[in-house]
Amino acid sequence: MATMATKRGSRRWVGALMIISSSFLFHQEVNGFFPSPCQSVSSRTTTVARATNNGQVEDASSPCHLSRRSAIAIGATAALAPLSIPLHPANAISSGSIPYLPLLKGGVDFPMLALNTAGMSMADTYRAIEFAREEGMTHIDFHPGQERDGVAEYLSKHKDERDLLFLNTKIRKAPPGTSPKDAANLARDQIDEDLRILNVKNVDMLMLRDSPDPKVIQSQWAVIEEALAEGKTRSVGVVNFCPSALKSVLQTAKVFPAVNYIMVHVGMGEDVHGLRGAGENVAGIRTFTYGQTGEPNPNMEIVNNPILQRIGKGHGKSTEEVALRWVLQNGMAASIRPSSSFGKCVGEECRLGIAKQASCFDWALTEREMEKLDAMESPDDNPTLFSSAGCPGAFGT
Repeated sequence: MATMATKRGSRRWVGALMIISSSFLFHQEVNGFFPSPCQSVSSRTTTVARATNNGQVEDASSPCHLSRRSAIAIGATAALAPLSIPLHPANAISSGSIPYLPLLKGGVDFPMLALNTAGMSMADTYRAIEFAREEGMTHIDFHPGQERDGVAEYLSKHKDERDLLFLNTKIRKAPPGTSPKDAANLARDQIDEDLRILNVKNVDMLMLRDSPDPKVIQSQWAVIEEALAEGKTRSVGVVNFCPSALKSVLQTAKVFPAVNYIMVHVGMGEDVHGLRGAGENVAGIRTFTYGQTGEPNPNMEIVNNPILQRIGKGHGKSTEEVALRWVLQNGMAASIRPSSSFGKCVGEECRLGIAKQASCFDWALTEREMEKLDAMESPDDNPTLFSSAGCPGAFGT
């Protein structure tokens, strides 16, 4: 029964995304922003981004323009067909250096591994960044408030590192009942406040959180596009956007989101209820993940899973490392909690946790191991768990 429910849920997500694809893509021009949907989406081996031998990723797509009819055909095909992204590339992310996702026009590369500071104090954020930098990590995924203040403190004491870091932050959710106009002003004011406190000219990624009001999503996305045009951010994305939220943003977007930041872990399937495939193959919205071992706390069904334990034993790795490697080897970027103590960075636990996860590019799962992990159907989860009440199954609703 659980399997059937999961399959029914997947079909609902896919159906919603087919509507998004056919309704809104025909009037968008590629212009180098996202991988071309004109290429085949029917082959597991066809890639939008192809890994090279040194672990870097090169763009393998070519631009095209879409008519309404072709958008409908492509949308339906992409939502139902296997992914055209690199699923188990033999030589992908196998070197010790952290590779990038080629995302945006303008040549902005997105480091595939990020430090997730969610819930941390200013001091813990600062400490976690220090440990991450020791391991060569550059991508800092933080929220406004005390996490941002910890990033600002680090930047103030390491002024020569600004150009080395990829700063990724988010717009706060507008309070319920906020008008679209007021929500836009809140977003605009926050962007200016964050840049002032960070003491930087721009951030590298600015992501929008969803709202149950489509007009609020659209008004705030327009402000994010404005920030992109003004050079206040180098790239733009969304956080926990379910199909209805994606539909809202794509209705009026002049620039598509580069990433959708969602929860992904083993047991949810490599296409994540269809959300990943339709987003990436049709709209070029790449998948950036959190919760590789669950949220809002570590999921013991993952941590103690016998399949992950057996695979980990063969590589001398923990189940947590296997869970992370599965996400990365499926071509998705990942933001990592430093340790099992979510929201904290305490001493050696934090340092060692970051070091272990940063070493995930030094080894690889076999094709057979990937197939076993891909086939897992439990624990399943909601990929947009921390969305607003506008998306089904949101945390706390």
